[in-house]
Amino acid sequence: MERENQFVGQSLAFLDAVERTSRAAALQRPVLVIGERGTGKELIAERLHRLSPRWGEPLVTMNCAALPETLIEAELFGHEAGAFTGATRVREGRFEEADGGTLFLDELGTLSMAAQERLLRAVEYGEVTRIGSSRPMRVDCRIVAATNENLPAMAERGDFRADLLDRLSFEVITLPPLRAREGDIAVLADYFGRRMAAELEWETWPGYADHVTQQLEDHPWPGNVRELRNVVERAIYRWDDAQSPIGHIVFDPFDSPWMPAAAPAQKRQASGEGAAPAPAAQRLDFDDVADLRGAVDMHERAIVEHALGKHRWNQRQTAKALGLSYDQLRHCIKKHGLMEE
Repeated sequence: MERENQFVGQSLAFLDAVERTSRAAALQRPVLVIGERGTGKELIAERLHRLSPRWGEPLVTMNCAALPETLIEAELFGHEAGAFTGATRVREGRFEEADGGTLFLDELGTLSMAAQERLLRAVEYGEVTRIGSSRPMRVDCRIVAATNENLPAMAERGDFRADLLDRLSFEVITLPPLRAREGDIAVLADYFGRRMAAELEWETWPGYADHVTQQLEDHPWPGNVRELRNVVERAIYRWDDAQSPIGHIVFDPFDSPWMPAAAPAQKRQASGEGAAPAPAAQRLDFDDVADLRGAVDMHERAIVEHALGKHRWNQRQTAKALGLSYDQLRHCIKKHGLMEE
C-alpha cells in the first residue's frame, strides 16, 4: 500500500494544505514545507514530485539531521577519490543523483552555516562542485525543503541565512498539527484501524467503543498523525475479540511499573548531562502544594525557561543540557507557551 494513500482528512486546514501542494506541484520553483514532527512533510514532498512534470525522474531524499556536520557537504555535493581520508572512490552527491528530478532536504534547519552557503550557491547557479574538485557541474533538480523549525526566527537570530531562506521559500506550505484538524482524528483512526484489521486478517472491522473514540478526540497528539497511527495499530493488535469494538487504548507504551528508574540528577550532572534547576524549582515549599499536577507543571516551566535563557535559546544545546530529546524540548516549549523575548 503506497504512502500516498495516507493523505486522509476532511478538515479545512488539511484540505487547504493539500490543495496548495497540488497547485505548487506544476511549477519548477522551490517549496518549503513547515510542520511539527509527524504531520506528513515527506508525504507532501512525494506529492509535489508525483504531480510535477518531473514525476518520471528520481525523487532523492536527504535527512540533514541524520548525518554529522563533517559529512553533510560530501553527501550533498559528492567527492573525488582522495578528497579526504577514506574517500577511496568518486562518489556522486545527492544533487547529481536528483538531476532531472526532485531533491527533498528534510530537517533543513539543522544545516551548518558553511553548508548553507554552499547550498545557496547551488540553488542560485544550478551548479555543484564535488569536494576535491575545481570543476563545477550543471544540475537540474527541483528543491523541496522541510523543517519543524521557525526559519524566519532563526534568520533573525543569525542561525540561518536569510538569503537562502528567500531562495527556498517561493511557496511555503505549513502543515497543521493534528490537534488543529477538526474532525480528522476520527477519520484517520478509522482509516488506520481498517488497515490494521485487514493486516491481522479480521473478517470485519468492529470500530471503536464510544469511550475510546472520546479518548482519541481528547488526546493532545504531540506526535501528530504518526503517533495516532501507532496508538491505533497497537490497540488493535492487543485486542483479543475481533468481533467487538476496540474497548481499550494505550497512549504511552512505556507506561509500565517495571520500567527502569531514571538516573539520579547528580549522576547525569557528573557526566556532563543535565542542567542546574531553575531558582524557582529550588525553593519549592511542599506545604503550599495543593494541586500536584499544577505544581509539577509550574516547576517544569521554570526549569525549562531557566535552561533556555542560560543557553541563549539554542534549543539543541538546551535539550542536551536537560537530558531531553530535541522533540521533547519542543513539546515542553509549546506546552508552556514559552517564546523567546
